[in-house]
Amino acid sequence: MEEEHMREPLLEKKQYYEDCPGCKVEQENELNEGVSIIKLLIIWMVVLSATLPTSSLFPFLYFMVRDFNVAKEEADISYYAGYIGSSYMLGRCFTAVLWGMVSDRYGRKPVLIMGIIAVVIFNTLFGLSTGFWMAIATRFLLGGLNGVLGPVKAYATELFREEHQAIGLSTVSAAWGIGLIVGPAIGGYLAQPVDKYPQIFPKDSFWDKFPYFLPCFTISALALTVAIVCIWIPETLHNHNGNEESKGNAEALENGSSKEKTVQKNENLFLNWPLMSSIIAYCVVSLHDIAYQEVFSLWAVSPLRLGGLKFTTDDVGDVLSISGVALCIYQLFIYPYVEKACGPIVLARITGIISIPLLQSYPFIAMLSGITLYIVISIASILKNIIAVTITTGLFLVQNRVVEQHQRGAANGISMTAMSLFKAIGPAAGGTILTWSQKRMDASFLPGTQMVFFFLNLVEGLGILLMCKPFLGEKKKTNSHELH
Repeated sequence: MEEEHMREPLLEKKQYYEDCPGCKVEQENELNEGVSIIKLLIIWMVVLSATLPTSSLFPFLYFMVRDFNVAKEEADISYYAGYIGSSYMLGRCFTAVLWGMVSDRYGRKPVLIMGIIAVVIFNTLFGLSTGFWMAIATRFLLGGLNGVLGPVKAYATELFREEHQAIGLSTVSAAWGIGLIVGPAIGGYLAQPVDKYPQIFPKDSFWDKFPYFLPCFTISALALTVAIVCIWIPETLHNHNGNEESKGNAEALENGSSKEKTVQKNENLFLNWPLMSSIIAYCVVSLHDIAYQEVFSLWAVSPLRLGGLKFTTDDVGDVLSISGVALCIYQLFIYPYVEKACGPIVLARITGIISIPLLQSYPFIAMLSGITLYIVISIASILKNIIAVTITTGLFLVQNRVVEQHQRGAANGISMTAMSLFKAIGPAAGGTILTWSQKRMDASFLPGTQMVFFFLNLVEGLGILLMCKPFLGEKKKTNSHELH
């Protein structure tokens, strides 16, 4: 016992280096056992600013494509809209691993700042798009240069003590989920401002020429503010001037003991089955989520004769705003308790199963009208978005627990690349299937929009299967309750 007390100060002396930003963060975490609200806010604002542009275009994309005059008939609008939605994820697919490697080499902070600046520039340019190909090009560049979402998951893991890492990653998924809901709400409320707010935005003005610029400008202004604030956030990557021994000691401290360090420094991430199996499941779930987001918005604004709800962009904004508020309450006050009782992956499986009958009920909800329609579709949207964030949070936790710090950036980069490839398929496939579904309104088997929601459920069902044993691997040194 006495020997252990003598060794601990010596170990700490070796661990912390005065000029190492990662050591400073760890030292601060050693001294403070609680969860820092400021650190949670840092994670929240970074993820939110990077996520808002992802789906903010969906409520007005139908009208934007219509204004471009590329669709020969009304049902084809969803087809072209799908390609604009996909271009963002395609751009991210090509660069996500690169941004992860850059963050492992040069630090998380510079990658986060550069990614947010990319949002400011290219999201603004997208709002000024005058043609179909300009819209695709600006969304592609926005996706390729916004490398935030991979490194920020590693950053959220490293910014907190080990027992609080779940809170950090839960904040990532919560902000991500809120961004995917609030973004479309902003797009719905602020698009076409001349028609909605003529007393503020006069006809034949700049806002009339660029009717979709205001929501993009609003999001870019928020991102610019966050980029400036990020100048003062801490770096978490260790920098010991090439001292590999000290670097190893720092990693040993992170894991509690050098004996527990079961993952070798040069481990091939592609041979890490717990990581790769969780990434595959995450990809399928992400494909479903992005396809659902686009299909929901396009379906909601489609005319009644095509099986839609004939909503305005304001109506879509209302439904998504209600979902966003409910998601905040759930993530802050309900999810932590339910997750402790069930475990993140078991909870993800249960909620995934619930989502299948929920989603298949959407075409029948379209038969309602008036206030009943608003109430029922709002409840359905709340439940669907809660389910999506629950599943994503569980898979985030698995991915970041099964790799060491020096590989987290690359691991999350691989995850983002694979996910982005699947998400690039999602909007194009969703838009195409929705167009096809709306052209078969009188079919005998799954007529109209019943077909597109059936396809979404097939993908969701596959995702649920991939989250089950024996496919989803677990890390041997991780307690079973952490993953299950």
